[in-house]
Amino acid sequence: MAQHSRLSTAPPPSAPARESTRHLLLRGYIVLLLFATFAHTAVFNLLGADGAVAVLGVLLLGALGLAIPRIALALPSRFPWRRLPWAALVYLALALVSVLWSRWPWATLLTWVLQAAITAVALFIAFALSWGEIVRAVSSALKWIIGLSLALELWVALVLRHPLLPFFDDLPEGKPDPHWYWVRGDLFDGGRLQGIVGNSNTLGILCAIALVVFGILYAQGLTSRGTQGAWRRPALLIWIVLAGFLFLRAGSATSYAAFAAGIAVLGMALLMRRARPGRRTPLYLLFGGAGIVVIGGAIVFRDTLFGLLGKSSDLTGRAEIWQKVWERAIQRPVFGNGFSSPWVPWDPAFHNWILDHRITVFMAHDMWLDAFLQLGAIGVLLVAIAYVAFAWRAWFFAIDRPRWDLVQDRPFAALSLLPTMLVGMLLVLGIAESTPIMLWGWMLLILLSFKMKISPFVGSGPGEGAPPRSRRRTA
Repeated sequence: MAQHSRLSTAPPPSAPARESTRHLLLRGYIVLLLFATFAHTAVFNLLGADGAVAVLGVLLLGALGLAIPRIALALPSRFPWRRLPWAALVYLALALVSVLWSRWPWATLLTWVLQAAITAVALFIAFALSWGEIVRAVSSALKWIIGLSLALELWVALVLRHPLLPFFDDLPEGKPDPHWYWVRGDLFDGGRLQGIVGNSNTLGILCAIALVVFGILYAQGLTSRGTQGAWRRPALLIWIVLAGFLFLRAGSATSYAAFAAGIAVLGMALLMRRARPGRRTPLYLLFGGAGIVVIGGAIVFRDTLFGLLGKSSDLTGRAEIWQKVWERAIQRPVFGNGFSSPWVPWDPAFHNWILDHRITVFMAHDMWLDAFLQLGAIGVLLVAIAYVAFAWRAWFFAIDRPRWDLVQDRPFAALSLLPTMLVGMLLVLGIAESTPIMLWGWMLLILLSFKMKISPFVGSGPGEGAPPRSRRRTA
C-alpha cells in the first residue's frame, strides 16, 4: 500500500557543468576582437594608421591561430564545407584576382588581406560559438563601445573642456574644421555626439544595432553567464536607455532610417509568426503594397523628409561623391578598377581625389556603387546574390517554427529574429554607406550567413551542444 512521504524520489540536484577555461578565454578573446572591429576608428584615432594596422593584425592573427588548429582537428565530415557562404567567398576570390588589372594594386593587396582575415575569423566564430554566445559576445563589445563613448564624452566636456584631436594628429593652423576632431565636447551643448568611434554616423548605427541586440537579449532572457538562469533584465534596460540616448544624440539620419527598417522587419516577422503557413500570401501582398507606398512617398516627399532629419536633398554632399565615383567606375564597367575596401587614403589613386571638409574620403557612401567601382557589374551581382541569400535564409529562420520531427508546436526563439532585423538594417544602411561590404558589416554578413546554414535552429548545430534527439539516430 502506497504511503504519503515528504521525501522526494527525484534524483538529487547537481551543479551545472562548468565551461572550460579554454572556452571562456576564447569567448573573451572574441569579444575583444569584435570590439576592435566595430570600433576600428577608435584604434585609428588613438594609435594612427600604423598602430591600427598593427593592433588589428595581431588580433586577427591570434584568432586565426585559435581557429586553424580547431578546424584541423575536426574530422572533414564535421566541418560543414558545403555550407559556406559561397557567393561572398567568390566575391572575395574575385577581389584577389583583381590585383591583375587593379589601378591601385598595393591598396588591393593590403585591404584584401584585411578582408580575408575578417572572413576567416567570422567563419570560425560561427563554427565555434553557439547562437547565444555569439549574440552575447556582440552585446559585450557594443557595451564597451557605449560605455567608453559616454566616458570619453564626459571627460572632454567636464575635464578637457575643448575639442579633442586624434592623438597622432597635430592642431592645424588657423581655425580647424569640426570634422577633424575625435570628440567635439558637445555633450551638454546639444550638438551631435561622436563617441569613442569619432564619427556620429558610425556611433548612430552601432547604437541602433545595440538597441536591437539588447532588445533581443531582453526578450530571450539571456545573461552574460549562460543561456538560461538568473536573468539580468534591469541591467539590460539600463544599457538600452544609454544606447538610446547616444543613438538620438548622434543625430544620424541614415541610422534612423536603418533602425526604422529593422523595426518594420520585426513587425512583419511577428505578424508572419502568428499566421498559419498556408495563410501567409495575403500578408506578403500587404507588405509588398506597403513597401511600394513607403518608397514612393519617400521619393516624392524626399525634400521634406530630409529637412525633418536635418539633411539636404543631396544627403549632405553624397550626390557629389556618387557623381565622381560613377565617372571613374563607368570606365571599367565589367570587372571594375580593382578591389579596395576601404579606400586607402594615402594611395595616389585616392589621395585628394574626393575631399569632404578637406579630408580624403575612403568609401563611396553607397555599397552598390562602391562594389561597381571596385569589381564592376560582376562584383555587384555577387554582392546582390550574397545579400539576397542572407535575407532569404534570415527571413525563414525568423518566421518558421523550429522543426526537425513531427512536433509542430515548438516555441519560437527570440534570437531567431536577430539576423532578419540586421539584414534589413544593413541593406538600408548600404544606400548611404559602404559599411555592409567592409570591416564589421562584412563580418556580420559572413558570420550570420554561415551560422544560419550550419545551425538552422537555435540550440542545434556546431557550437550549440548536443543535436536534437530525433537526429542522433541518423547522424
